[in-house]
Amino acid sequence: MILNIRVIPKASRNLIKKENDSLKAYLTKAAQNGLANKQLIELLAKHLKVKKYQIKIIKGEKARNKVIEIDSTADAGKI
Repeated sequence: MILNIRVIPKASRNLIKKENDSLKAYLTKAAQNGLANKQLIELLAKHLKVKKYQIKIIKGEKARNKVIEIDSTADAGKI
């Protein structure tokens, strides 16, 4: 499963919000040294109830707009 996510780093709280056909992730960590990406994976894993190793950033490693792949064995009905 492929997800389009817009990341907002240095937010006041961690939150995932669905907007139109994509997700918006508010993260408390700054976008330095991959801290926000790591927090995004942890937050998505908790939100989607999958393991962290099942989530992979395909595109946008250093951008706010990211394309995320969830392992095909993960349950797609959690979004």
